[in-house]
Amino acid sequence: MTMKMLVATDGSKNALSAVKYAAQLLARIADGGSITLISVHDDVALRHARRFVGKEAVNDYLRELGEQDLADARKLLDKAGVTHDMIIRTGHVATEIAAAAERGKFDLLVLGSKGRSAVKDLLIGSVARRVAEISKVPVLLVK
Repeated sequence: MTMKMLVATDGSKNALSAVKYAAQLLARIADGGSITLISVHDDVALRHARRFVGKEAVNDYLRELGEQDLADARKLLDKAGVTHDMIIRTGHVATEIAAAAERGKFDLLVLGSKGRSAVKDLLIGSVARRVAEISKVPVLLVK
């Protein structure tokens, strides 16, 4: 059986733990498969900035942030010899992750239980919790 996993990462230590776990799980339970890494940045706060610096500059900035978020995870997967690719999106983080998992017909969505924005999570609820609530794809939260 091959398995197709989507692993969300924000570059945090917990997200990297989720990537490591996904790679180990893939090696244990599948006869091959792949991991797709996804990084999503909320662009709401930067919409106003687009008027001053231009849409292209904001999009370049967000893409650069996404690539930085994925860098350590990509190195880890390269070292482990795991086939992978990446998706970089902007928008509502939980919604974009869940939508990408469904669009890509992934077998499993893996993410860390806590990301970078712990204080923000206390106020508005964690991204991981929200993804688990709305995803139509099975979700595995890694501590």
